[in-house]
Amino acid sequence: MLCSSKNQSMERYIVAGFFLLFSIFVFAEAGSIGVNYGRIANDLPSATKVVQLVKSQGIERIKVFDADPAVLRALSGSGIKVTVDLPNELLFAAANRVSFANSWVQKNIAAYYPGTQIEAIAVGNEVFVDPHNTTKFLVPAMKNIHQALVKYNFHSAIKVSSPIALSALQSSYPSSAGSFRTELIQPVFKPMFDFLRETGSFLMVNAYPFFAYESNSDVIPLDYALFRENPGVVDAGNGLRYFSLFDAQIDAVFAAMSALKYDDLRMVVTETGWPSKGDENELGASVENAAAYNGNLVRRILTGGGTPLRPKADLTVYLFALFNENKKNGPTSERNYGLFYPSEQKVYDIPFTLEGLKNYHGHQSPVTGGQPVATPGNRGGVAKSTTGNTWCVANGEVGKEKLQAALDFACGEGKADCRPIQPGSSCYDPNTLEAHASFAFNSYYQKMSRAGGSCYFGGAAHVVTQPPRYGRALTSMELASFPLDIEEGREKCRRVKCCYPERD
Repeated sequence: MLCSSKNQSMERYIVAGFFLLFSIFVFAEAGSIGVNYGRIANDLPSATKVVQLVKSQGIERIKVFDADPAVLRALSGSGIKVTVDLPNELLFAAANRVSFANSWVQKNIAAYYPGTQIEAIAVGNEVFVDPHNTTKFLVPAMKNIHQALVKYNFHSAIKVSSPIALSALQSSYPSSAGSFRTELIQPVFKPMFDFLRETGSFLMVNAYPFFAYESNSDVIPLDYALFRENPGVVDAGNGLRYFSLFDAQIDAVFAAMSALKYDDLRMVVTETGWPSKGDENELGASVENAAAYNGNLVRRILTGGGTPLRPKADLTVYLFALFNENKKNGPTSERNYGLFYPSEQKVYDIPFTLEGLKNYHGHQSPVTGGQPVATPGNRGGVAKSTTGNTWCVANGEVGKEKLQAALDFACGEGKADCRPIQPGSSCYDPNTLEAHASFAFNSYYQKMSRAGGSCYFGGAAHVVTQPPRYGRALTSMELASFPLDIEEGREKCRRVKCCYPERD
């Protein structure tokens, strides 16, 4: 998000959605949550108080939009990892004068590092939508800043990149057809990606499902955008099923990178968020929806698992933003992305750590008042009349290691009824990891009364609306009478050969 405003029109992004995540703390691999600390306001607490607030919430990463000395001094010794920004207005100087780049690094990096744990420099921000036409200066500026880091021997620890908006994509639907704008590929993306590869850096991406939903609420159900339970959408290009607009947007960027043969580059989501208030025409902007999006996103990231296209790509994601900023231009939403009020009180209550997630069961009532906007029709979603008839199945795409870890959790701490899948028991065959995992996941899901988030297992499972089947097709009578509770329906399950759910 450009610091001034995000009024620019957003492209039509992929329609997809996602189930609420379920926290599985046995997973060692997981992503990381950070927060953007914007300061376009006249009522914010001091930088020292802000650092104390961030530490009290267990947030370990912070991103700022400049290199303000007061902020960098306050962060010194805090243990918080920091991403600083060289603003767009300095790109021309950094690109054309090596001496300027050296001076900037000396003044804004060397003067504070390593006491202040600066880990990255964002050179510019959403440069391609900057009205001042600074695109041609981007890569030269990145290279000069990197060379300045080399002089101080900081280049191994501090990476250089630049956040791009999703408007840099020429195509994003379906995700498998993701591609960058043609006019940017040769002059910008290829040299930038070569630079990122050579320096061991990563691509920074700003992704806002809110804008896609706001512009296309007639075709994007709110559940897709907020990580709530939904049937998912299959990408016709690669056969992958998507359950979140966020994942679909990120995979569109991965696909665009892959099309240019840069599959090896990592990605960091440097901005994403949802406004708690908006103008009358900003459909979806509400406290309740902001809490749902950010709370479910935190759970999604911290419990591990990548995207459908990159299942092993655990992401670092920075929420936008720490505070509501009263001096920002643009629509009302621009001033209401904050997780906190300037008084340091939460706008809504969500956790930021794995420990906090242990007692977090999805979005409850917001801390403050606020009327959520009416949700759109259920086009493409799960009709209310059918949401009770759902089953939980294994996602074999995550790989055997994560599938086994999820199965161990379900049969252990999750207390699913796994007796029927033990050797010699009625549902042992077929003796495959995916079949056993599906049985265990579904047992847990039904035991939890199909609660939102109880069928995720760190990305190893998802909900289907088709009845479970295995061995032979069930008759319509059997489908209608099949008990949703595995414990109660064990005898019927035996008669239909256990009916492991198959992935649709």
